[in-house]
Amino acid sequence: MDRFLEMRVFAAVVDAGSFVRAADTLDLSKAAVSRIVADLEARLGVRLMHRTTRRQSLTAEGEVFHARAKELVAAVAEAEAEITARSGRAVGTLKVSAPVTFGVLHLAPLWAGFMAQNPDVELEVNLSDRMVDVVEEGIDIAVRIARLRNSSLVSRQLSSTRLVLCASKRYLRKHGTPRHPQDLAQHVVLAYSLLAMGDTWEFTGPDGPVSVRVKPRLHTNSGETCRAVALGHEGIILQPTIMVHDDLRSGDLVEVLPQYRSVEFGIYAVYPTRKHLLPKVRALIDYLSGSFAKQSWAT
Repeated sequence: MDRFLEMRVFAAVVDAGSFVRAADTLDLSKAAVSRIVADLEARLGVRLMHRTTRRQSLTAEGEVFHARAKELVAAVAEAEAEITARSGRAVGTLKVSAPVTFGVLHLAPLWAGFMAQNPDVELEVNLSDRMVDVVEEGIDIAVRIARLRNSSLVSRQLSSTRLVLCASKRYLRKHGTPRHPQDLAQHVVLAYSLLAMGDTWEFTGPDGPVSVRVKPRLHTNSGETCRAVALGHEGIILQPTIMVHDDLRSGDLVEVLPQYRSVEFGIYAVYPTRKHLLPKVRALIDYLSGSFAKQSWAT
């Protein structure tokens, strides 16, 4: 039996938390994964895992072996990365994470072009609005829309966006147009529940910073839901320009209180710190950077 394969499979089982998930990750059958772990234990003459139908846990020997196995698997991956980086050819599976709406609206149209330019790269794109752990989850590139703070990760800014206050003309004709952010307290507000500042909306205007506590009629973790209800003439939203710029351009939505600007965010490609940046990672970063070079949604 290939000893490196044994270590790789064992580490995958522990990290995935189950034989089934490890099998999916490794593209092996569950039976093959179980056999490899059993053969490993037989060869070492010790039990590495306690297994029941509901859960699994490491023995003391298993904890030691798992730590060493992860080190060796990582070292081999690093060695392969260095050689691949020297070749300059983009190959292999590229795992990408991105926010749902941005991924659908702005990344999905780009994938065909990237695949055409890089025929030896296989894409694994996962869309989620949660903050993924890039290192722990083995993500090659995460697209993040944020004000990045100091991090052990490396990032490259692709573009920018800002939160814009907007509503339909019909809504404003019916309810009146706010003249100051404090007027929002008297309006129907549709709020994105994952917004970092919550229901205290912040702006910078002619007289400096202003904040107002809004009372949303709708709370949702979907920005698209906020947008759809606003297009249905039922309230005011605070959403990023990456989502509503076409609506503003067409006039279906109009900016409210344009003299009061809200938060601006960078759009970043984030990836783990590595000595040798893999060609497939560099290829995607350059591709996205080029694609968004003329696109700034923060204006």
